[in-house]
Amino acid sequence: MTVERWVNSPPLTPDDLRGRVVLIDIWEYTCVNWIRTAPYVKAWHRDYADLGLTVIGVHAPEFGFGRDAAHIDRAIRDHGLTYPVALDNGFTFWRALGNDAWPAKYLFDGDGWLVDRWVGEGSYERVESELRRLLAIRTPGIRLPPVSAEVTGYATTGEPSYLGITPETYLGADRGVPGTFAVAGDWRSAGEYVELTGGSGELTLPFHAGEVNLVVDPGPAGPAALRVLLDGDPIGVERGADVGPDAVARIDRAAMFRLVAGASRTDHRLTLAVDRPGFRAYVFTFGP
Repeated sequence: MTVERWVNSPPLTPDDLRGRVVLIDIWEYTCVNWIRTAPYVKAWHRDYADLGLTVIGVHAPEFGFGRDAAHIDRAIRDHGLTYPVALDNGFTFWRALGNDAWPAKYLFDGDGWLVDRWVGEGSYERVESELRRLLAIRTPGIRLPPVSAEVTGYATTGEPSYLGITPETYLGADRGVPGTFAVAGDWRSAGEYVELTGGSGELTLPFHAGEVNLVVDPGPAGPAALRVLLDGDPIGVERGADVGPDAVARIDRAAMFRLVAGASRTDHRLTLAVDRPGFRAYVFTFGP
């Protein structure tokens, strides 16, 4: 398949993969659902690459900035991805697989036949069980290591409940739902995002969740300081990993930023204040 560029590997062909068990991971670097699955994919590469498994990450961009190679290269470094990654800006892999979501995993046997497909988070025990089964078929008598520590831990704790959590909230005109958020100041609405066009502005979101993340782009003027208020006050102990003790998130790149973590599962109001014209906000995502 023709893709824009490969990272961590020369271009891989069907002949290169013949006889290998192959796991294709369709990902997008700002997608919180993929971010939560990444530790498991990395573990499978770590534990099984020398035993006949090839993991291929296929990055298909959700937003325009996701086609910028510098953003993807940084994301690959930040997430510690060492397996082959294909940059699928033209959605070549995506269409060939009939894919329709991020993240999605496709598992192929040593003869190149599709064995199974998983979409979204979870099913990690099933994925690892199937790839172990295929490796045993490929090499009878193979000595496989114990099930990965990551999947063993997941089997113990299980998936947290997302029941009642505020759904993914897009802000641009293409997918935004009126009434789910409010802005104050001089903002314009584009297909993928809302953009502050001058002065200072605020973005306010009612939510019911323990975790809030936001996909943003600081814009051409450079890094932006995003002041985070929870229920009208500067955020304190509930601040996410990307918010400092001063209740400010410093937005230095187009990416997903963690703004709230560990909030009570009740109704809240998040207010974001910014004074950097060109600042763009794309989508809020949530967690328990």
